Amino acid sequence: MVESSRSMSNPSSSLLVRLKLEGEPSNCWESLWQLQACSGEIVTFFLNGETYLGHGCCAAIRVIGHDCWPNIVASLGFTDEESDVLEGYCEEVVLHSPPPPPKSMLLP
Repeated sequence: MVESSRSMSNPSSSLLVRLKLEGEPSNCWESLWQLQACSGEIVTFFLNGETYLGHGCCAAIRVIGHDCWPNIVASLGFTDEESDVLEGYCEEVVLHSPPPPPKSMLLP
């Protein structure tokens, strides 16, 4: 029997690392849920020419693009150009605007 040239010492471990479930802590999955929650905002951003995305939405796009899965936005059906527009817009929003106040400050 010919042994495969591509042997993996622990295939489940490498999958866990690729999915960002093992290793250094990240908020990839939380950001992915946030991205899902703001999908309407993103569609409106492109369809209506609206030039605003919330801080949370942009933070999710930025975290996913920089720390997690760089091509996830494009895999959601957006073109490379649209992905670049989102990432560029959100880069400015996240870097040049203050974060929203903590939820405890918003409650009476």
